Amino acid sequence: MSASASRSGGTPTGRVLVAGIGNIFLGDDGFGVEVARRLAGAELPERVDVVDYGIRGVHLAYELLDGRYDTLVLVDAVPFDGEPGALTVLEARSPGGQELTFADAVEAPAVDAHSMNPEAVLRVLHGLGGGLGRVLVVGCRPAVIAERIGLSEEVNGSLDAAVRLVLEVAGEEAARLAETSWAPATTGRRRA
Repeated sequence: MSASASRSGGTPTGRVLVAGIGNIFLGDDGFGVEVARRLAGAELPERVDVVDYGIRGVHLAYELLDGRYDTLVLVDAVPFDGEPGALTVLEARSPGGQELTFADAVEAPAVDAHSMNPEAVLRVLHGLGGGLGRVLVVGCRPAVIAERIGLSEEVNGSLDAAVRLVLEVAGEEAARLAETSWAPATTGRRRA
């Protein structure tokens, strides 16, 4: 049984949510949004859904509360060592393994509902009593995080590889979950 199923008391769904996040008005911070947009035209693996959340972190946290997903794949600009445009896959851990209340998760002034980072989204989710079996981050090293519309040349050049990487990661997760889930498979869905 998956971790999310055991936390919510439901059955494992074997579903993967790919969430494109970021702010398109801050240059390379819009990376996750652009990858989600490109995935809208791709053939998705079974049990995989793709949604562009942009800056709607609280909406993402509430959507994850229903236990529909066992794995979350966040797609975002991530600062890490490397050249701008480099890609990485990270596994996120639950925030400190500590019990959190909603007030802890949205403690002012650290959280603005329109600029929540992935850690804040997970803190809100855990604070509301939700959980996930696994959280992966497909990240791209940004070159420019500043007020501007459009990705830098370096990040724009990594988009095709990022789409392939997200499809690979989500497909592997869906296959892994399918082995342990008894929920019926459905084809992937895209939502804006």
